[in-house]
Amino acid sequence: MDYRERLRAVREDRDLTQKEIGGLLNKSQQGYSHIESGRAELKIDDLKTLCRFYGLSADYLIGLSDEMSNLPKK
Repeated sequence: MDYRERLRAVREDRDLTQKEIGGLLNKSQQGYSHIESGRAELKIDDLKTLCRFYGLSADYLIGLSDEMSNLPKK
């Protein structure tokens, strides 16, 4: 699964809109839509924000792992 498909799947599983996630990342709905559709790249800082927000590892979100493990505790 491509990381864009995974971002969309996680967002939809949590019943969130592109507008809500765009707001989290200080982007418009359209700006976030471009990330999910492949017209824009996901920035590392945005990936870190999404990992914290969802409580998921970057490896899972970008497709390096299928383990939905939570982030390590600090």
